[in-house]
Amino acid sequence: MGHKMHMDQNEKLVMFGVTHVIAVDGYSKKIVANATMPVKNNLAIYEEVYRPAVTHYGMWDQLRVDHGKEFYLCLYMQETLSEYRHNQQRQPYLQTQSTRNHTVERMWPEINNRVNYPLKEALIQLQDQEAIDMEDSLTRFCTSNLTCQMGQIGINRFVQSWNAHRIPERGIPNHLAGTGTPRKITTDLLPDATVAADMYDRDMGSSLTRVSSFGSDPFLSEADKVRAEQHFARYYPDLSVIFDSAVNYNYAPFKEALIYLIDVTKTCS
Repeated sequence: MGHKMHMDQNEKLVMFGVTHVIAVDGYSKKIVANATMPVKNNLAIYEEVYRPAVTHYGMWDQLRVDHGKEFYLCLYMQETLSEYRHNQQRQPYLQTQSTRNHTVERMWPEINNRVNYPLKEALIQLQDQEAIDMEDSLTRFCTSNLTCQMGQIGINRFVQSWNAHRIPERGIPNHLAGTGTPRKITTDLLPDATVAADMYDRDMGSSLTRVSSFGSDPFLSEADKVRAEQHFARYYPDLSVIFDSAVNYNYAPFKEALIYLIDVTKTCS
């Protein structure tokens, strides 16, 4: 593996409460972690992308991101752990314009075509038909929830195929990555997001947004939420089937599933 890890986010579906974040090893071009979330958030990106990447593969010498504030917790922890890196000569992190993050920028067009554009088209059609109102908080919550799940199915498939495909004149990312970076790290050095955020607040004298939501959770109790999920799962047990339809330009199943989710949520909340 290389000495740099690139992290970047994709906001093609941000208006519907979906943001993708991926981390890529600079040398092998292997996608080492990814997450889909309603709103980009420091704690979520650290917990779901940076922490698993470093825990699993080891400590990169340098983390490269754009100038977005959503990476502050990752940069703070990279700085905090900088003595554990293999090569101490490099800056622990580098912030550059996202257009200069060539490794990740090449992946987004493919992810957009395979995942984001079909889902976005279906949602825009629903809006044009006035079947959903994105000003309504419950609708925003349900739309984000379902589309995040659909998007994650698509991203997971993309990651599998990307990591196994042959890059001309380089090789296959999975093979090039080998066993990870030279410097492994013990999990006790990477606390969970809440503890890391407490450290950040104390050391930096400013506080990070703990939870970012898209719409507001309409459920009054966990039991109500579980009941709604069970109702939905009875009709739609396998979301990958709906995703397959959507990416093959049959948007009806996805549209119907979203309308049903909104109705069930209204009934159960």
